[in-house]
Amino acid sequence: MEKIKIENHTLSGGFWFAGWLFTIGFLHLTFWKGVLAVIIWPYYLGVFFGPSLL
Repeated sequence: MEKIKIENHTLSGGFWFAGWLFTIGFLHLTFWKGVLAVIIWPYYLGVFFGPSLL
C-alpha cells in the first residue's frame, strides 16, 4: 500500500492574503485595481515606494 502525504500551506497563503489586503487598503486601490492586485500586488507596492527609495 502506498503512503499518501498531505501538505498544508495555510501559513503562506495567509501571508499572501494579508499582503493583498494591506496593499488594497494602504494604496486606496479601486475595485478593479484591487482585483488585479490579487496577482500582482507587489508591483503596486513597488510603484508606490520606488521613487521615494532612490
